[in-house]
Amino acid sequence: MDPRFNYYGTASGGKFMKHLLSAAKVVSGSTVPSTTLHLVELRASQINGCGFCVDMHSKDLAHEGETSVRLNLVAAWREATVFTDAERAALELAEQGTRLADGAGVSDEVWENAAKHYDEEELATLVSLIALINTWNRLNVITRQPAGSYEPGQFG
Repeated sequence: MDPRFNYYGTASGGKFMKHLLSAAKVVSGSTVPSTTLHLVELRASQINGCGFCVDMHSKDLAHEGETSVRLNLVAAWREATVFTDAERAALELAEQGTRLADGAGVSDEVWENAAKHYDEEELATLVSLIALINTWNRLNVITRQPAGSYEPGQFG
């Protein structure tokens, strides 16, 4: 499978990608644990069917020492006992923030649960990350970016 085109090969695409990468640097500088950020990225990518991002975030998690049990249970996190309450709150926020067309958006209950575990700055990070990973997923799915060749740390 080959991508439909090189997004960086266009002037507007290259500019857009530059800004997305800048946004990603803001999010990665948060006090939210890196593992939680990657779990959120992985779950949103699973929901959106973005193979490229599922490949990337599962490999980044493994590279950071995440266990195969937790990696394999991200898609079934509600039934799994291996995630902390804070991680579960972030995963639920990510799911509702990703599945906007399935319902009424993010419920007050889900927001309040997330606010029990994360302060205002961390909530801003999580909301920004959810928006950002959904953007990346859409770009990669639309342009059919192939999965499987990502190496941890490949993008910095």
